[in-house]
Amino acid sequence: MREPKPWAIEATGLGKKYRRGWALRDCSFRLPAGRICALVGPNGAGKSTFLGVATRLVQPTAGSLKLFGTPVSDPAVLERVAFLAQDKPLYPRFTVAETLRLGRELNPRWDQALAERIVRSGNVPLTARTGTLSGGQRTRVAFALAFGKRPDLLLLDEPMSDLDPLARHELSGLLMAEAAEHGTTVLMSSHMLSEMEDMCDYLVVLAEGRLRMALPTDALVSAHLLVTGLADGDGVPEELRRRHTVVESRVTGRQFTALVRPNGPLSDGWEAVPPSMEEVLLAHLRSPDAPTLIANEARTDGPQEVTA
Repeated sequence: MREPKPWAIEATGLGKKYRRGWALRDCSFRLPAGRICALVGPNGAGKSTFLGVATRLVQPTAGSLKLFGTPVSDPAVLERVAFLAQDKPLYPRFTVAETLRLGRELNPRWDQALAERIVRSGNVPLTARTGTLSGGQRTRVAFALAFGKRPDLLLLDEPMSDLDPLARHELSGLLMAEAAEHGTTVLMSSHMLSEMEDMCDYLVVLAEGRLRMALPTDALVSAHLLVTGLADGDGVPEELRRRHTVVESRVTGRQFTALVRPNGPLSDGWEAVPPSMEEVLLAHLRSPDAPTLIANEARTDGPQEVTA
């Protein structure tokens, strides 16, 4: 019998309330170890708040969070986690070489060769002070610090927003290769939905501070169909709404288009094609009343083991 995989992240009833209201509320899900997971949602959805709790920068108001079975409040988890913030904070007076030395001195599992390879591949001078670097160069040095730590869990907040397409492609490939080789779990917040489809194999969606989805990406797309056909009067046919879950719909002239989670066979009079992941995500984000979609393995009240 195969050994069960650990849960990299276990959130149970997690919430954070500020004066203006709840930034994150009743968030409960589990992420299996070894996944590259996209954390998706509009601005203000709670993504940065969740990452803040996971990195001990934000104190939750309610619920609990465990990383690899250990409460996030336990200092022991810090050695296993690396966090790359959206603003890529670095000591501006340190040279790149001094920055990497800092990483080596502070992290017992430090991989100097990997960190230097990431920096050199972008032609970033080791003697340059980080305060003089361009945005893309700073991001590369910050990536080197995060990867060089050799974490079990890598948390990234909009990590590639200031990179050119070539650098994004290179670092995306590095991210996937490192995760595959070392079993690193990655949770990455991003607005670049099309790139997430190529990079990530798991998905967590937040909207208005609440969990909307948590499931493998292939299960997300396969659960939906993009359906078109003749409109019924001024809207989507009643039969479609009655028999299936309509996430989003629109009518143009005499034709309707609807993103549907089918509950059985569709009418022969309609045409159905598989949607892209971006189409599914955008439809759900535009439709806050659509039912949540949580895989059994991601439920905190679901199965207690995930086997390889």
